[in-house]
Amino acid sequence: MSLLEINNLYKSFGGLGAVINFNFSIQPRELTGLIGPNGAGKTTVFNLITGVYKPDKGEILFQGQNIAGLSPHTICQKGIARTFQNIRLFKDLSVIDNVKIAFHKNISYNLASTLIRLPAFFKGEEAIESKAMEYLNIFKLEHKRDEIASNLPYGEQRRLEIARALATQPKLLILDEPAAGMNPQETKELMELIEWVREKFELSILLIEHDMSLVMGVCERLYVLDYGQVIAEGLPEEIRNNKKVIEAYLGEEVGEC
Repeated sequence: MSLLEINNLYKSFGGLGAVINFNFSIQPRELTGLIGPNGAGKTTVFNLITGVYKPDKGEILFQGQNIAGLSPHTICQKGIARTFQNIRLFKDLSVIDNVKIAFHKNISYNLASTLIRLPAFFKGEEAIESKAMEYLNIFKLEHKRDEIASNLPYGEQRRLEIARALATQPKLLILDEPAAGMNPQETKELMELIEWVREKFELSILLIEHDMSLVMGVCERLYVLDYGQVIAEGLPEEIRNNKKVIEAYLGEEVGEC
């Protein structure tokens, strides 16, 4: 059974179809890319999967359950986490507090324990801090634990955002243009990190990315969107040589010159 299966998904804004009869699937531990020209509908698909938007039609099956229209926090609790094209950290909080927030659903103490500082509060906080440090160690941010998130270099902010997403213990990690703003060396390191995360955490990864070297280098399968519709699906090499894909990106018919 597919981890995520999307059938005939449709979403319009002001009568204009942004995602039209979108069909998609991703298998357990698969690394899949969703690509296409600007305005093709890629981020809209991500927002539909994660509950930011509600679809007009269609179903989104996650582990066999239709999650279409559920709230973002409910979808997160079910095992889908995401990052954003524009990094969305709690910029005025410390690095470790950004990760600790992701463990809110696992808090074992109640409000009374918090207000009067019962032993359960301190025990729970100690456990959460220990887990948060594990993720900071994994992403080589442990030495920045007390720094304010907004003071981190761009590449470290991106790693922190991925660490926070993984701290929710997802089965599917969705990355929205993770290489945006990165230089070639940072992009190369990100490619290695994405592959390592997939193996380390035994999860599926779905990513949107404009950097074709990253997409072709890490993805096992690609879907191509244009004007809200899938125009191609297949292995990276198949997509690279697909005439419809080349036409969509170049804006002209291939072989007609």
